[in-house]
Parts: sequence; C-alpha cells; structure tokens
Amino acid sequence: MKHYNFDEVIERHGTSCVKFDRLKEMFGDENLIPLWVADMDFRTPDFIVDALKKRCEHEVFGYTFGSDDYYESIINWVHYKYNWKLQREWISYIPGIVKGIAFAIQCFTQKGDKVIIQPPVYHPFRIVPEKMKREVVYNPLKMVDGIYEMDFDHLESIIDDTCKVLILCNPHNPGGIVWKKETLVRLAEICAKHNILVISDEIHAEMAYPQYKHHPFASVSDTAASCSLTFMAPSKTFNIAGIVTSYAIVPNDRIREEFYSFLEAGEFGDGTIFAYTATTAAYTYGAEWLQQMRMYIMENVRFVEEFMKLHLPKIKVYQPQASFLVWLDCRELKLSQEELVHLFKDKAGLALNDGSIFGPGGEGHMRLNIGCPRSVLDKAMKALKKAVDKK
Repeated sequence: MKHYNFDEVIERHGTSCVKFDRLKEMFGDENLIPLWVADMDFRTPDFIVDALKKRCEHEVFGYTFGSDDYYESIINWVHYKYNWKLQREWISYIPGIVKGIAFAIQCFTQKGDKVIIQPPVYHPFRIVPEKMKREVVYNPLKMVDGIYEMDFDHLESIIDDTCKVLILCNPHNPGGIVWKKETLVRLAEICAKHNILVISDEIHAEMAYPQYKHHPFASVSDTAASCSLTFMAPSKTFNIAGIVTSYAIVPNDRIREEFYSFLEAGEFGDGTIFAYTATTAAYTYGAEWLQQMRMYIMENVRFVEEFMKLHLPKIKVYQPQASFLVWLDCRELKLSQEELVHLFKDKAGLALNDGSIFGPGGEGHMRLNIGCPRSVLDKAMKALKKAVDKK
C-alpha cells in the first residue's frame, strides 16, 4: 500500500491559483496565509496525474465524449460509496455545480419566483438566484444542543405557490453536517407536497468521515427521487477543481428530460477530455488515497480543536462531519463582524472566509480551510493566538 505525504508543502504562487494568487485582489494583502477558498494544498494524487499525462502523450485533443469507462466509473463509485444503483441515462456532465444550479434555476423557474435556501449556507446559493432576478427566501437552520438542524415548521410556514426550488447543501457547507436519512426523507415529503424542486449540492459527499454515512438526497425515498436533481463531483475530494469534473444525476424521467434538453440546447452537457479522464481515474483508483486524506484531515480537525481549547477558548470549533472546512464560532470575542475580520486578516495575517457571507446565522463566525499541511495550520493558529492575546 502506498503512503501519501500530506505534510509536503507545495509552492502554489504563480500558478494562476485563486487561493494564493488572488490574495491581493480579494484581501488587499498578498502575504496572508490563505485558508479560505475551498481547495486543498495537497498534491493531486498520482493516479490522476498519470492518467492525464498518458492522455497528453496522444497529442491530439479533438472533440470528445464520455466513454463507457467514464460512466461505469461513476456508477461503480456511487454504488460502492452510497449503495445507490444508478442508471447510465440518469447521468450527465455539467460544467460546475454552481453553473448547474444556475442552469436549473433558469430551466425550472421564472423571474420573480422564489428559491428557498437554508442559511448559514454556501453563498452562491443566494447570489445565483438573486442575480437571476429570483426572490431568495430564508429557512434558517436552528441550533439544537449544539448541532444544526432543519426547521421544518418554519419551512412550511414560508412556502407559498411562488416557491419553486429549494437548494440543499448535502453535506452542509459551512457547517460540515452529514444530514440524517430521516431529515432528508422529511424534507422530500414537504417539497414534493408543495411541488418544489430540490437541487442537492453534494460536492462534499465523499469527504464524509468514516463514522458518518452520507445519503444522496434522491436515494432516501421514491419521493425524493421524484422531486430532485443531484449534483456531484470528484473535484473537492481529489483536489481537481480546476479541471471541472461535475455531473448531474436525475432519476425522474420528466425532470431529466426537461433539464437535459436544456443542457443539450447549449451543449452544456459536453465535458472535456481532461474532465472525463480525471473523473475515471479518480473513481477507479481513488479509494485508498481518499481514506488516507480523510484521516489526515480528521487529525487537522483534532489539532485545531485542541489548540482552541487550550489557547483560544473563546473561539468554538463546530466539529465537521464531512469536508476540510471548519466553522468557527467567535462570538465570545465580543467583536463586531468588521472587527472580527480585521483581527483575522490584519492582526493575525490570515485569509479566512467572513462568516457573514453565508447569510443569517453567519455573523460572529469565520470559515477555516484546513486542507493544508499541519505545519501551515500550526503557524496559522499561533499567529491567531498572538493576535487575540494583543486584542
């Protein structure tokens, strides 16, 4: 068994890398430690790189399509990970999950229709429908005994005939929640009753830690399958976001016909040579790498938790159940959001995501990306402690 080295520090500056090379543009300081945008600093696994190199050796990059190997890799991987048996015709490439959300909103709603989101949640869920002149309606998550839960009573109270879509984050970003099956079943029942289409963003699905079981939304019941689109990708898991490897899964015939006709009209369902190649390699050879990477990430979570408890007890770590993103509750610092961002950025020299961008419930929080070598995380935590001590 090969041992992968996640402690390796890889220089990413100068590679047109958003995380590093847009620090100046996004934060006004190119010298910050970047712990924000959700990709990892780990080397893309060798089996993906080798597959891309081998394809490059052919030296002709003409029009392409998804091969049998491509579809079989997705079908086999999804069955292996979630015990969900897919049919090939359910699957289509999409050029990014946020783009897929935009396509679905364009396809299934009109200007003025309402789109429900569950904040605090990944900010494009709000931005995309707002830019498309849809009304965003909030169904905030509620905190019960320190754990985020869906508020179904509130959800039913805000639904009217103009609510057409609910965008689900499964697992949840930034909270890192792996939703329980019974939660998803109940959500499906409510949405189906009111003819609401569920768009389930499951890009962090493969990152669910071993003690938690991810349930693809459409797999939890016939009702869920009848009212939903599921979007997945190997991009977060295998650190290949720049290759754009997303795909849609649509079991319902009517929804699939309408959505895939929309994609076909603009050739949005046509992938690239490298997307097909990378996906096939990731899902064919990636199980061991994924296991080792998740264990490293879980140790990073433990490191941050122990550091905060020992040195920064006023910052609470909301322990993730999936992903390499950690939600930090900083409200006990008694700072305004502007002061909180100033503390992390200007005093500690760290680039994190401002919790307020995730909507109601995000105030007083910051999102920390721990998909990096532990030495980087150690340096960042020490810098934060120093800044808080001087506050």
